[in-house]
Amino acid sequence: MEIRVKAGGIQAEDVPLIVVNLFEGVTEPGGATGAVDKALGGQIRALIAAGDFRGKRNETAVLYPAGAIPAQRVLLVGLGKEEKFDLDGVRQAAGAAAKKARELGVTRFSTIVHGGGRAGLDLEDAAQAVVEGTILASYHFRQHKTEPDEDERPDVEMVTLVEFSAEKVPVVERGARAGQSVAEAVSMTRDLVNQPANYATPTALAEVAQKLAVDFGLRCRVLDREQMAELGMGALLGVAQGSEQPPKFIILEHNAGRDDLDTIVLVGKGITFDSGGINIKPGEHMAAMKSDMAGAAAVMGALRAAAALDIPLHVVGLMPATENLPSGRAIKPGDVLKSLSGLTIEVINTDAEGRLILADALAYAQRYQPQAVVDVATLTGACVVALGEITTGLMGTDPDLVARIKAASEKTAEKVWELPLFEEYGEQLKSDVADVKNVGGRPAGAITAAFFLSKFAKGMPWAHLDIAGKALSDKERNPYTPKGATGVGVRLFVQLLRDWGVD
Repeated sequence: MEIRVKAGGIQAEDVPLIVVNLFEGVTEPGGATGAVDKALGGQIRALIAAGDFRGKRNETAVLYPAGAIPAQRVLLVGLGKEEKFDLDGVRQAAGAAAKKARELGVTRFSTIVHGGGRAGLDLEDAAQAVVEGTILASYHFRQHKTEPDEDERPDVEMVTLVEFSAEKVPVVERGARAGQSVAEAVSMTRDLVNQPANYATPTALAEVAQKLAVDFGLRCRVLDREQMAELGMGALLGVAQGSEQPPKFIILEHNAGRDDLDTIVLVGKGITFDSGGINIKPGEHMAAMKSDMAGAAAVMGALRAAAALDIPLHVVGLMPATENLPSGRAIKPGDVLKSLSGLTIEVINTDAEGRLILADALAYAQRYQPQAVVDVATLTGACVVALGEITTGLMGTDPDLVARIKAASEKTAEKVWELPLFEEYGEQLKSDVADVKNVGGRPAGAITAAFFLSKFAKGMPWAHLDIAGKALSDKERNPYTPKGATGVGVRLFVQLLRDWGVD
């Protein structure tokens, strides 16, 4: 999608559609919406007076100017209650407008920057949110469809953000460019998670990373089975031994070799299909286990955006990738694996494999001596039970890092909730035959999984994000988050990185 920014009045735009907005309860439109209403001879006020438009959040109405202004259509989008309006309200309003535009068959339109006027939001942030909402709402995954859907409409190809003040146009442009970079990274992540597991193999993920390195100036290194064995990644290789697909350990770096910059390591779980292994999962809903690599996909998206935005940090993405399948070679309950850190792990349940591959990735992160390490994984069903499908579980050993993630969550509306890591939870992981067990029973399952990971992140500021239940949705969650892959984690990571070092 092409994004443009220009100075001028929205009412003068000669396009198939223009977008303006209205808060709930407003009866006399002001600003850009007021200017359009005046040009239309009071049509918007008449719509409000008749009760046909109330300004409810994401409510839309279409007016036809019939030559009163150059635009063929005026799309009015509701912002909801003014006191509750925030940047996510901007994203949702922009998303609702983009969806309606596509429904109407409109391929290009102009919009005001929601929240940049009366709402008093930062103009650059608001412009970024408009573009994010517009692009993400327009996302769809059609790669494997050979015929169009019956109600399929053409994609929106161009959107112009119109700012009345010429002096503010550079601010809007900065926000728009950032929004486009972030949204395109999220869309790439969604593509990876939506892919069937026979397409998104560990090798395929490595090839995507290598192409990103070429396209965005990243450094990429991919370790194969032999190299992992030489390093001693016994936990990752233990999971991988049941599959015919070769495992890959993918390393992407932004600003590689920059010793003058803080180093942030992002670690993403890359189980490209999770059958559960010998502890096989029930057949119902198993197809959704193609999304068990959503953590790795989110890290890949974050590295793409970090490079596109030229974030002044040394950012390392570590993505252990493998399938978890049963076979004559697969690990069994009761087996003991030796991890890269040297710790031995008793495998109680082969379906708790994500923490095994993350253990070796976290140990590998130690060599970068990072200022922070954050891992992201579709890790536990227990987290879905505790927090549902809306909120990501957050746990960590460094209060400052946890606070930074919470702040990024507030800005992006990628909700997180901190769970405790009290030492007592470690009692559940004690093994009679190894240093640690990979599961601690049903109580506090999300917490004990994180406690297990903490053993491999010693000496580093570390946090863990459990996105189980958040990576793949069976319904539309809001106008910019459609059914299917959500791309969760990318915007949160990018905000965390952009805010690093900013007081």
